[in-house]
Amino acid sequence: MEASQFKSDQYVRFCPGCGDHAICMALQKAMAQIGIPTHQVAVISGIGCSSRMPHYLNTYGFNTIHGRGGAIATGVKTSHPELTVWQMSGDGDCLAIGGNHFIHEIRRNVDLNVCMFNNRIYGLTKGQYSPTSPKGFVSKSSPFGTVERPFIPAELVLGARGTFFARTLDVDVPTTVDCMVAAQQHKGCSIVECLVNCVIFNNGTHAWIADREQRAEHSIILKHGEKMIFGANNDKGLAIEIDPQTFVPRLIVVPADDARVLVHDAHQQDPTLHRLLALMGQERNLEVAADVQDELPIALGVIRDVEAPTYDAAVNEQIQNVRASAKAHTFDELTATLEQWS
Repeated sequence: MEASQFKSDQYVRFCPGCGDHAICMALQKAMAQIGIPTHQVAVISGIGCSSRMPHYLNTYGFNTIHGRGGAIATGVKTSHPELTVWQMSGDGDCLAIGGNHFIHEIRRNVDLNVCMFNNRIYGLTKGQYSPTSPKGFVSKSSPFGTVERPFIPAELVLGARGTFFARTLDVDVPTTVDCMVAAQQHKGCSIVECLVNCVIFNNGTHAWIADREQRAEHSIILKHGEKMIFGANNDKGLAIEIDPQTFVPRLIVVPADDARVLVHDAHQQDPTLHRLLALMGQERNLEVAADVQDELPIALGVIRDVEAPTYDAAVNEQIQNVRASAKAHTFDELTATLEQWS
């Protein structure tokens, strides 16, 4: 299939320079690569810039109300398990008003593909701080700097016992496509954190990795079964050691030819290493004034991908089992079993 088959006839209304353009293009390419016909795909969204996505994809689609994309997407997948269901959401829509739905769709492991656009700002409502905005961030709703500590999306996903987590960057379309294809192939709730730029209200929010000259030094693209190597010259690797003072495992940077360099295992059930990988580089995002000199890169690509029973399959299996053992199979048969009065 061709990506053009998944493009709708609607004018794309993202601002010029918005990172959402790249994610939209990547999603169309991923859908074409996956090869599922357009009439077997449903795209559900809440409210926000990213949530306009159903309009730009030639599939079934539905704009829900703010924060409720996860609830509707769960209903669609459970009632129509034959559909491939994508959920489009932003850091405000997904982690603020929709936070409760977000953690429970992960906990239940509903077979959904969730793209969470993280630009660390409310874009559609014109520039209020969001749950991922760093502490001290000045915005229209925090003119003196927000005093709140931000969420780290990966922490929420792993805390809710997530089975799939990937992270990608708007300017890296090939990695984004790979993450989306892997998300669809995963049976369970797949979360893809898409780091995007809001050119109007939070321009340059991910500049330290979006800049081409810095990206190789400040990020690592993880691939299952491959060594964790990064750097402009692929001369650095990641290893693990036990902190001698706290006895807590931590990641360190070593030369790429060091025997301790780790091989990425996205399928490891124990989330300990996945959590360490997912939290690398996040200190830069927690506080505006923080001067972090961390040599650890931020992890991109598929970080966690493990198997677990899915909610929608379990519900439908339960329905079939109840039907098979039920004495009444139609409404008339049901009413015949009740008390009768003539």
